[in-house]
Amino acid sequence: MEIIKKVRETINKYHMLIQGDHVLVGLSGGPDSVCLLTILHKLKPEFGIHISAAYIDHGLRPDEIPYEIELCRDICSSMDIPFTTRPIDVKSYMKEKKVNKQEAARELRYKALDEIAIEKAANKIALGHNADDQAETIIMRLLRGAGTSGLSGIPPVRKHIIRPLIEIEKSDIENFLETEGIGFVIDSSNLKQEYFRNKIRHLIIPAAKKINMDVVKTLSRTADIFRDEERYFEILVTKTLMKLITRKTDNAIELFLGPLEAMDTVMLRRVLRRAIDETKGLHGIGFIHVEEIMSLIKSGKSGDRIYLPKDIRVIKGYSTIIITSEKPTKLGVYVIDSPGETIVKESSMVLHSAIMGVDEVKDYGDAQKFAVIDADKVHFPMTIRGRLQGDFFYPLGFGKKKKLQDYFVDEKIPRDERDAVPLLISGNNIVWVIGYRLDERYRVDKDTKRVLKFEVKPLKI
Repeated sequence: MEIIKKVRETINKYHMLIQGDHVLVGLSGGPDSVCLLTILHKLKPEFGIHISAAYIDHGLRPDEIPYEIELCRDICSSMDIPFTTRPIDVKSYMKEKKVNKQEAARELRYKALDEIAIEKAANKIALGHNADDQAETIIMRLLRGAGTSGLSGIPPVRKHIIRPLIEIEKSDIENFLETEGIGFVIDSSNLKQEYFRNKIRHLIIPAAKKINMDVVKTLSRTADIFRDEERYFEILVTKTLMKLITRKTDNAIELFLGPLEAMDTVMLRRVLRRAIDETKGLHGIGFIHVEEIMSLIKSGKSGDRIYLPKDIRVIKGYSTIIITSEKPTKLGVYVIDSPGETIVKESSMVLHSAIMGVDEVKDYGDAQKFAVIDADKVHFPMTIRGRLQGDFFYPLGFGKKKKLQDYFVDEKIPRDERDAVPLLISGNNIVWVIGYRLDERYRVDKDTKRVLKFEVKPLKI
């Protein structure tokens, strides 16, 4: 049949199968997966492969699931294909990971299929995505603002995952099943138009076909062109990115700024996209966010930053750009029982303090690296801590009380750094916002007899 010939051509075109492969088919009971299993079974002798099938129970349609499982079991039994079912808890995963239903279902489904493949010693997983799915995906991504990488669509092959029906249209699949007399089910969720993909499937694609009857084939060819171009650019991006990374963890990546500032927009966008994709804790940054990062690189000043969804921050430094989802530093509490030396590890600083006569002081400083206060206006033990709700002080030279939060805003201290600003406390009062400003109440005046001098030095490890 023509459809079997097309599937064979797709398998050979993308080198999906080799002799001896064990293929696990994701079987839902829908027309696509049933067609996929049937055709692979017909091609089994030709390619010399082994086939297993698995149904993933999402637990979202309890009234339909038993019938679907039974149908899938019967189909597999008729072909003497081993069949497995695996439940996944989509609702709990949604709450835990704070993702939508479709994203949760997709992530758990792939995870379950991978686990079953390992159990069955299957080295390939075959999925039933077809040409219509490809067209819908391209339109979805176009409407959401994807770049050429997103517009390359669903890959026919991604590592061990293959999609032999990716060039077959839905109508051909349904015609094949009807001709063969093979039953299938329709997932009721595919009929609900509140889902973005279903709106495209039921509204946009039919409208587009009135303009171009071959729109599915056209979009499929477009995806092929973009994939070819992506493969070329990926080589360039890989070589470029290797020279840019200064530091990388699961949740952060730091890149040299100079080359990025001079980089052409096309390459810059791709390099940033790759850097984000390869950093586990940065997943979720979209195309529009990459544009914001590019604007920061090209136009921002050192110290500028932007805040993105999922607590991701992008910080432009003097020589690097940092993209991170790591939690901002939060200062602990340190007790100063007497003058001496206190190590504040979160701030990588050592605070030296000493009592001396007022006449011994030659320089009162600017409250950044050191500060001098009236020793008789404070009492030990003093503490160093981070900010608390409701904190206030009387900034030296300001003349009146000011909320610490307002002071941080006025000083343009980034909000993700505010919990790391050390505060010197006597009793319950702020004496010194270390590195910024003294409190008016503790200044040295004409009645001061003794002073307490503090000096900040870097912590050497």
